[in-house]
This record gives sequence, C-alpha cells and structure tokens, in this order.
Amino acid sequence: MRRVGWAAGGGALLAMLSAPAAAQGRGELELPRLTAPVRVDGVLDDSAWAGVPALPLTMYAPRFGGAPVERTEIRVAYDDEYLYAAGWFYDSRPDGIRVNSLYRDRWSGDDTFALFVDGFNDNENALWFYTNPAGVRMDESISGDGRTSNSSWNAVWDVATRVTGAGWFAEMRIPLSSLGFQERDGRVVMGLTVTRLVARSSERVTFPAIDPRYEFRQPSVMQDVVLRGVRPRRPVYVTPYALGGMDRTAALPPGGAAYASRQHAVREVGADLRYDVTDNLHLDLSANTDFAQVEADDEQVNLTRFPLFFPEKRQFFQERAGVFEFDFGSGGRLFHSRRIGLAPDRTPIRMLGGARVVARAGAWDVAALDVQTARRGDEIPSENLGVVRVRRRVLNPYSYAGGMVTSRATADGGYNAAAGLDASLRFFGTDYLTLRGAATFDDADTVAGGAGAGARPGLADRGQLYAQWQRPSSRGLTYTFSLQRIGEVYRPELGFLPRSDVTRLSLFSEYAVLPEHSRLRSHGPGAIAFYWLRNADRSLETYYMAYWWSYAFRSGGRGWVEVIHNYEDVREAFTLGKGAAVEPGVFHFPELWFNFQPPPGPLLRTEVDLRAGQFYDGWRTQLTLDPTWNLSRHLEVGGSYQLNRIRFPDRDAALDAHVVRLRVGVAANARLSAVALTQLNSVDERAGVNLRVRYNFREGSDLWLVYDEGLNTDRSAADAGEPPRPRSDARFLRVKLTHTFVP
Repeated sequence: MRRVGWAAGGGALLAMLSAPAAAQGRGELELPRLTAPVRVDGVLDDSAWAGVPALPLTMYAPRFGGAPVERTEIRVAYDDEYLYAAGWFYDSRPDGIRVNSLYRDRWSGDDTFALFVDGFNDNENALWFYTNPAGVRMDESISGDGRTSNSSWNAVWDVATRVTGAGWFAEMRIPLSSLGFQERDGRVVMGLTVTRLVARSSERVTFPAIDPRYEFRQPSVMQDVVLRGVRPRRPVYVTPYALGGMDRTAALPPGGAAYASRQHAVREVGADLRYDVTDNLHLDLSANTDFAQVEADDEQVNLTRFPLFFPEKRQFFQERAGVFEFDFGSGGRLFHSRRIGLAPDRTPIRMLGGARVVARAGAWDVAALDVQTARRGDEIPSENLGVVRVRRRVLNPYSYAGGMVTSRATADGGYNAAAGLDASLRFFGTDYLTLRGAATFDDADTVAGGAGAGARPGLADRGQLYAQWQRPSSRGLTYTFSLQRIGEVYRPELGFLPRSDVTRLSLFSEYAVLPEHSRLRSHGPGAIAFYWLRNADRSLETYYMAYWWSYAFRSGGRGWVEVIHNYEDVREAFTLGKGAAVEPGVFHFPELWFNFQPPPGPLLRTEVDLRAGQFYDGWRTQLTLDPTWNLSRHLEVGGSYQLNRIRFPDRDAALDAHVVRLRVGVAANARLSAVALTQLNSVDERAGVNLRVRYNFREGSDLWLVYDEGLNTDRSAADAGEPPRPRSDARFLRVKLTHTFVP
C-alpha cells in the first residue's frame, strides 16, 4: 500500500472507499452482554465466557477463504463500563510462537491479536488495540478509512496473556469511555473487526470476512455491532507531572574567542486533564505542557529546494487527530500541529497551556484547539494559536462537507489567519469528488512582484484551490485526477506548504491483479504524472512521470520496480550540502527505482530501496537499508542507513550524504524498557544521542529518564575568524514522573 499511498498524493486519498457497500450488506450483530464478572488474567476460565458465542472467522491471508492451519476462537462482549475481548489462539507449533519485542507500542513481527473499533460508526475513523503473546500493549488511531494510522496515540486499557503448550490466550478490557460513541434510543452502533496473525506463516484470520481487495483495518469494512443500555461513567482523568534535570548549552558570546557553556537546573510541574463531558464530547486541558519523553525526529537530508515534512508525535495533539485533517495533496496541509510549540529549527518553545474539544453530534463533527506559548528570548514572541474544524455528513453516510479556521496572533501585533471549505462526495459507484479551498490573511498581505507589486492581493493570490476525482480500489483499475492552484501570498502559518505561486496537475492510474493460484497475492502496472506550472508566466517548473510494476507475495513480502523521468526548471541555485549545489538551468533526467520489503516474521530482516540515475546535470545513486534484528524478546537492534552518492563531473562537484540511525531497544518485561537512538547526518555534520528509559507502573503512570545530546562531527569553525565549534552543542537530562488518577 506504500506505492498507492505515495502515488495518490497524500492527504486526499480516502483509501478503498468502495468497501462501505460490502460492509452495509452484513446488517447488524447484537453483541452479548456479560452476565458474570470477568477477571482479566489471560486464563479464560471465567464462567461468563461460556455464554458468549465465538465469532465466525475467515482466512484473509495468505489465501482468502482458505482453511486456517491454526485453530482460533475469538469472543467479544460488554458490560456497563467496558468492552471485552478474549482469544484462544491454539498453535500446532507452540515453540514457533513469535514474541520479538516487549516494548510498548512497537510491533516487531510478533504473533498478534487485534481489535478495531469504530466507536461513532462513521466508516472513516477507528481505534486499534493489539497485543502479542507477552501482553505488550499497542494502540493506534486510524483516520481516512485506513489511509492513516497514528501510533503516537495512547489510551488507558488492560490486557493479560498466557502461553501454554497448546498455544497462547489473551483477554482485553477497554473502557467504553475511551472509545467515544453515540447512543440513540438505548442503542449504540459501532464498527468492529478482530484479527489474529500467525507471524511465522503470515496467516491472518478476521471477523468479519474481508476481501483482500480491502485493507483489514478499514473502518468501512467493519461489522456493525449493537450494544444496548450502555451507561458508562464519565471520569475525569487528571495527569500531573513533576520533572527535574540539568541542561547544558554552548553558545558563542558576541566578540568571544571561544564557545561558552551554560548549565542550569530544570524543575517543572504541570498537568493534563481529560473529561468526557458527554458520551461524544471530549475536553482536554493542559497546563505548562511538557514533551520531554517524546521520541526524537528522524534525521533527513534535503536534496530539493523545498521544505521537509516532519510528523507529529506529541500525545496532546493525538486524540481524534483525523478530524483536524485538511489536506491538499503533495504534502500541503491547512493545519499541521507541528507548527505549535516548536521553533523553525525544531527546538521546543514552552507551552503555557492549551485546551482541546472534540465532539460528534449526529451527522456533525466539531473540533477546536487553542494553545498559548511563552516568549523565547528576543527572537520569538509569545503566541496564541487556534484552530476550529467543522464537518457534516451529506448526501450519504460516506460523504461530508465542512470547513476550518486557523489563527496565529503574536504578542508584538503580528497575525496570520486562514479559512477553508472542503467536501468529499460519493455520487455513484466507487467514484469520489473531493473539493477544497482556502485563503489566508496576515500582516504582510502584499503582492511581491509584477504589475501589482505592493498592492493588496485578491482572493486568487491569497488562496489555494484543490479538486480531485478518484476511483480507489486494490483490485482492478484505480485512477486519480487532481488540479491544484496556490496563490502568491497564500501563507498558512499553522499549516505546511511545500510550494507557492504554482498550479499543479496530477494524473495517477494503477491496475491490480489478485491471482487465485499463485505465490503472488497481487501485482500489476501503474503510472503517475505531476506537472507544476508557475502562475506568473505559465512556464513549466517541474514535471515528474513514473511507470512501475508492483508486487506482493502471499508470504508478506512486497515491493516495486519503477522507471522515472524528471524535468526541473531551476531559476535560482540551491545548496545540497558541503559545497555541492544545483545551478540554474533546465534539466531532463531519468531514474530507476527498486524497492523490496520483506515479510514481517523473520527475526533478521531488512527493507532495501535503491534509486539510481541522472540527477540534474550529474548523477545520483541512493541506497536505503532498514534492517531489524530481534536477538530475543528482550533485545532488538534496528536502524537505517541511507547513502546519496551525487556527482557533477562537468563541474567537478560531488556530495556523499550519509544518514545513519541505530536503534537499540531493551526490555526487561512489558513495564520496564529502554530505547537508545543514535543518529548521524553527514551533511549537517551533526550526530545526536537520545536515550529514553521508561518504567510503567500501570497504564497512565510512568517514570521516564530522558537523555539528549547534540554533537558536532566537524569541529572546525563555521565561518572564517570564528573559534572551533564545541564537541557538544547541547545536553539535556530529564527525570519525569506522571501519574493518572480519577478524582
């Protein structure tokens, strides 16, 4: 699916939306209510389970509808406060049961039991709870009908497992208050999917029966289930934290002859609060928000003249984040929460506090967020940042229309505001029309060039328009056509904008074959073309054409082979790094791309990605290796290595760009774990070390030890006349304790 997701241009893809018709035809299933208590211990001897029928399971892979090799029973039920799931996972080879990792929220090719719940039954968003035979908790939020999943989202829930000579067994207990739902006339209708994965054979069974043309995690193919008389508590979750540590930074004083280090102690307290005002209205408050334990960003090398995109990983912004999506394709977003509380160099800015409301009322989705940040020195003033998102189902259950407003106001009088309208409409069959438009307004609202230089811009200059017609499917023909125009002064300062003052035309098509009797699960050709035109003179700025053949084996391996043709009209030189640059000119250059992703089961596995060919007026070879080695369930070593070898022989210029990531995960058990991440970026001549040790007392209560250090791999002076750079730019040590309780 990586091939399809990349080619379709990102944010507009509502993956495989033909699925709702299949899901609708199943009708509704009444979930049984428990008549006796369940003790969540993984033993599965409670009398309550005897009265709950097992769900009918169907093989999803490696052959849809085939006879499963391993016997599986899964039961799901509920009471007034919780949703329960139990699994009997018998195994003919119990010594082959895979537990590759004990680290929270990290799946490493383990045997897996998963539960997917679409609490509001909107066929687009869901929550994903899964575990392995060691009882490690993993959870994610899903949006865009399975197109996007967010592993940074966390919930409070319980799981227990047991492994015996017959197989492994699991029990889950999920608070209904964590799911969110709507009650009508005493009934609650949710979407539900359950799955079991046998990692060594890639055998997966599901309920309901899901044709492999659809992803098993899609909300639109879930079974509608009914719960009656549910009256959950609406607890207030309060999570205070206390933090202490030591920071050391190095800076060059004005006129100084050497870098000086400054060290200071850190002592902070703060708190987060979550309250379910109603079953479908959630309020989150945060005071003196801290993100010390958030995983470090992956290092990237920018070989383009456009900004890089970094995903959001902070927990405060995760709850139902899909509601805030407003994407324009090709990476553009009207709202990107990474713009809040982070400086342009990705260093943190103190968040004094924030509030977040997410609600579902009938056919309406409403979400709002407001955050106040502190001043940082003289260069960054304090800011108030806000966003409001509204959507409503229209025409049918799989179409919506809505709008979004964002604002950014600084203490020194600066401001930026954006407003947009959008709609995704299913008119017939599996074809969808997506329309989006937005405009921005700020304190620097003038046209830069041309006859109207210095004038107030019109709506076309300050706006962005996007239209897409799409037929998504993972079997047979898929196509997407899109048109996008971005104005000269369109500046969504709370969003992400790769390019400005351009018009883009995108064409995509793929044909997938799912053979019945073959080692291949699917294969087929595809093609895509992007055209970027400058608005000022309608000249062609960028042209990208690619043809590929993708493949996926029943064993779980997949990849593609691709031929690419690039066109770039570069009018201003840009630097790649270490003296290498792309000079102005018009360039045509072809490339060949090969990708292979191994099955997830092997203990030692690596993804291989090779891209080679001409590069502007030279050539490039890009090799990426992503190996993972599970030495035991207690120790995992993984990482990534990317080499960009670039040569411009006519100009006697060259660049060897190395990005190295080494990740070592150690886990004593499911509660005590540590991860060390070391990264090297040869272009920026920097290395980084990030160590996070976590002890999880219980879900929602943690002790964190976090160590971060940034190192200069080249200590020579940055500029002539300056002293050598220090070995260490900054060093941070934090100890953070959080505890969630219900008053």
